[in-house]
Amino acid sequence: MESTTSTLLEQGITPSDLLKHWQGHRGLTRRVIEAFPEEAFFNYSIGGMRPFAEMVMELLGIAGPGIKEIATGKIQELIEQVDHGNKKVKILELWDEATNEINTYWEQIKPEQFQQNIKIFGQYEGTVWSSIFYFIDNEIHHRGQGYVYLRALGIEPPYFYER
Repeated sequence: MESTTSTLLEQGITPSDLLKHWQGHRGLTRRVIEAFPEEAFFNYSIGGMRPFAEMVMELLGIAGPGIKEIATGKIQELIEQVDHGNKKVKILELWDEATNEINTYWEQIKPEQFQQNIKIFGQYEGTVWSSIFYFIDNEIHHRGQGYVYLRALGIEPPYFYER
């Protein structure tokens, strides 16, 4: 009994399970972006927080480039501004491109890499695991801010548990 328990505790989450979990979050964040009226997406703000479009650009600057850096070992520049022409459809296109980039580079990450120490974007130290968890946690954090905005605008946001 004890060896079975310790084996179960040591299993944790597999890389493929983590990718599936993250992509569930990404799909939900995409639906939050879709729920915003165009004008509000780029300009609405509460309490000094940035408009949701700016938060999403930060997420775009982190996710795809971060996974690419982990997979290739080549330091990526952290770019949190993208040319979107104040068009939500362009942001959604970039979101989909980043999702594909994550899937492509994820396949190149070897299981033994997840425990390795890295300095993501040449400046943030941690392990591959902790960096990926940061990418996910940061997305959840900003999506929560998007939920506040949507509710303040009188819009019912997507259910957070529907991933």
